[in-house]
Amino acid sequence: MDRATRTATRTVRRGQRRPALAAVSLGAFVVLTACSGGDGGYDATPVESPSRSASPDTSPLPTDGASGTPTEAPGSTGSTEGDGSTTAPAFPANTDPDVSEPSAGAALTVTDLRVGRHDGFDRVVYELGGTGTPGWRVEYVPEAIDDGSGNVFPLAGDGTLQVMISGSGYPTDTGVAEYSGPNPLRVAGTDEVEEVALRGVFEGYTQSFIGTDDTDNPFRVYALTDPTRVVVEVRDDD
Repeated sequence: MDRATRTATRTVRRGQRRPALAAVSLGAFVVLTACSGGDGGYDATPVESPSRSASPDTSPLPTDGASGTPTEAPGSTGSTEGDGSTTAPAFPANTDPDVSEPSAGAALTVTDLRVGRHDGFDRVVYELGGTGTPGWRVEYVPEAIDDGSGNVFPLAGDGTLQVMISGSGYPTDTGVAEYSGPNPLRVAGTDEVEEVALRGVFEGYTQSFIGTDDTDNPFRVYALTDPTRVVVEVRDDD
């Protein structure tokens, strides 16, 4: 074979080997790519980062506290402004008797009676004058029975909530003029409280009855100062 023929043959053989190398390189690339998704390998799937706007909700939870604008009952002698619309404890309430002891030597007389409608409950306020801190016993009773006489008082409403304010005294003892407004105080514009009746002082207690629309709606009782008040709130569960 002459020199020109040998040179042409080498050129052809080199050209035939190049596609084989390219195929090997392509095959290796495919194998590496297929293995990259396995355990311990690099996963090229993009991971979506959390949005900056998805921060925890830190807005305050709604509460069932004493809030809302009261509706003054007809015939009331005062306003419910300042009677705890923003300072009352958060509602939870029940139907168990609520009892609190008066301060030693308390001598108080009810000077005003007010009823107001709030968001989710009705409020009855007994304002008192005299000395000391009042106590109370508030509970549902089968009927309104006057202390002393034992007579049944015809009270409006299906439920009877008896309010006994301890630490009370007669006006002649406390030197404070007693409440002289409508009695019983009939209420319009409320959901639960229908009527409030003051029945007088007997053996250190001022007796009162709250006629309610239902027989077992939860209630709560608390005291306020400047002026001294006993507040009874009946929850509207309808």
